[in-house]
Amino acid sequence: MPLYEYVCPRCNAEFEKLQPMAQAGAADCPNCEAPANRIVSLMAPAQVAGGSVGGGGCACGGACACG
Repeated sequence: MPLYEYVCPRCNAEFEKLQPMAQAGAADCPNCEAPANRIVSLMAPAQVAGGSVGGGGCACGGACACG
């Protein structure tokens, strides 16, 4: 089940909610119970074999050969 991020237009609270994809657009604020808006989430880069971060083949994610 995906984790979605929301922000409340009434109280500006930001929160996360684990829910099915079919219900991704619907969430109520846990603080004031107003309908909240889903926001775009930033994803962390995936770890690849050898301990480097995906993207450039080195630990910092670039092609600098730091390792």
